[in-house]
Amino acid sequence: MSDEDFDNLPEPSLRNVVEQQSLNWIFVGGKGGVGKTTTSCCIGIQMALRRQKVLIISTDPAHNLSDAFSQKFNKDPTLVRGFENLYCMEIDANDDMDALQKEIEGVTGAGEEDGSVSSLVAELTSNIPGIDEAMSFSELMKQVQEMDYDCVVFDTAPTGHTLRLLSFPTILENALGKVMDLKDKFGGIINQAGAMFAGMRGGNAASGQQMTDALLGKLEETRGVINKVNTAFRDKNKTTFVCVCIPEFLSIYETERLVQELSKFGIDSHNIVVNQVLFPEKDAEELGEWYDENKSTLPKEAQDICAKMMARKRMQDKYIGQCFDLYGDGPDAFHVTLMPLLDFEVRGTDKLRTFSQNLVDPIDVEE
Repeated sequence: MSDEDFDNLPEPSLRNVVEQQSLNWIFVGGKGGVGKTTTSCCIGIQMALRRQKVLIISTDPAHNLSDAFSQKFNKDPTLVRGFENLYCMEIDANDDMDALQKEIEGVTGAGEEDGSVSSLVAELTSNIPGIDEAMSFSELMKQVQEMDYDCVVFDTAPTGHTLRLLSFPTILENALGKVMDLKDKFGGIINQAGAMFAGMRGGNAASGQQMTDALLGKLEETRGVINKVNTAFRDKNKTTFVCVCIPEFLSIYETERLVQELSKFGIDSHNIVVNQVLFPEKDAEELGEWYDENKSTLPKEAQDICAKMMARKRMQDKYIGQCFDLYGDGPDAFHVTLMPLLDFEVRGTDKLRTFSQNLVDPIDVEE
């Protein structure tokens, strides 16, 4: 891109996100292995400098927040060491489904020794794929809404899982429809069978009707929460999605797919973070000139190392250029933030705090 093109680009930083006071929900997503968790932590740290109380939630089954901060987190919000207003939590869908089963048992009076409730829940989750994750997410959002966090950062799973998360309202709608259809068609049989099954198991007299009503009521409550959250997610003043990638073909391609899908869901997205960039303040041509001038003075091994580095830098510059071409034009142009590849891992509060400054202090790509 020409210097004039760079002058017309939106500021290459996330300052537009962290300084938007109306934002309540910030999703961070992208292909696996591109640095989503590090980016989520850095955004959370920057938000904590500007907000009263910030929560980072990992919705990825393979949680990494504990590794990033070098501190153990669980399903309950835990204060991050070194902060007074930044919390983290890692959720597990299985735990939430167990809690759901116990709640229904409490409503119906069925105990753990009575397998009727667990059988019903297992049947529901096996016949309606994704319902367990959807209800888990609903329980999470209900908890978060009851808390007093003024900003929540979601460290999401790789793209496919994230898009599935955004489709939960549809899954729940289908689930509720199926349960109601079953109840209308086979309600009497189900109730009789449930009562008979409970009697044979030696449990109490909780009937199939009670269990069905309890589960149906929970589904309706869940749908209400999800639909309310879904409305908030489609409000660009409250919610935004930050896409994360690295300067390689597959990652850029996945990012384009994610941006298109987010557009279909009506979720705002106007920021892309490009991680692991070699010397983001310089271009391959400039480094190539230096290498050509000094190549003869370098030993053979150093020449091989520099040649590999130059090949990688040229490849990265090509895809970074494509990223600017795809997203840097027009009224809906994206803020594309380049994050440098470092000589060390970004782990622990101090390193994350320092690295997070790169999100708000843009690198001058024209230097």
